[in-house]
Amino acid sequence: MSTSITLKNIPERLYKRIRMAADRHHRSLNSEIIARLEEILAPHTTDVEASLRRARQLRERYTGPPLTLDEIQAALDRKRR
Repeated sequence: MSTSITLKNIPERLYKRIRMAADRHHRSLNSEIIARLEEILAPHTTDVEASLRRARQLRERYTGPPLTLDEIQAALDRKRR
């Protein structure tokens, strides 16, 4: 069973991004939106061991001075702006 919804007041910039993504994936706007919603809302499992391995690899490659929690938080805050 499927149902229909109508999207209203989509910002022009967002519409253009969806349109470009749909074209890139050879999908209609409707199919692109459904695919994106499914991707975002699907349950995600995390491979903890793989994540830890990746974190350890990154830590081994880092050659700078140790970072403080304040420095990490400041970097995250800058990224969010």
